Amino acid sequence: MLAQTVGTAGQAFFPFIYTLFTFVLGRNLLGLIPYSYTVTSHLVVTMTRARAVWIGKRRVGFRRHGRKIFGRLLPAGTPFPMIPFMVALERLGFTITFISLSVRLFANMMAGHILLKVIAGFAWTMMTAGGRRYLAHFVPMGVLFRLLRLETAVAFIQAYIFALLTCIYLGDVIHGGH
Repeated sequence: MLAQTVGTAGQAFFPFIYTLFTFVLGRNLLGLIPYSYTVTSHLVVTMTRARAVWIGKRRVGFRRHGRKIFGRLLPAGTPFPMIPFMVALERLGFTITFISLSVRLFANMMAGHILLKVIAGFAWTMMTAGGRRYLAHFVPMGVLFRLLRLETAVAFIQAYIFALLTCIYLGDVIHGGH
């Protein structure tokens, strides 16, 4: 994945990407264990990881391109009246990477785990009610186990996407693309 998105220049970042992927995957899967919680469903944790990527991206950009990295704030050929608007828009583009990494992971993990807890609580309430409801609790339990498998797949996919977006952002700053 790193070689495809960044190229050979990105191989130095393999330990970082691998560590990031295993951290996110491990924390996502750890939250699927009953009576535990998913650390990545807390915004402060995902923002901390995204901030590390965001700061690392800036450091790599300055190391590779120096002050020329600020040239990305103003695309070539921009008409003079559009300069303030374009600089503000490009600055927003710099910060959107931080927001996209952190909020996407947080929202996906939070939504799936809330759904699992709501259905588990519903099944538990039906089971403890007794009578016919006890037999009917097998329906939400079946849904719960299907969703648990789906949430396991989501945990893998979210870790992969977090690592992939990190590779894309690194490739963007390494190659100086716009």
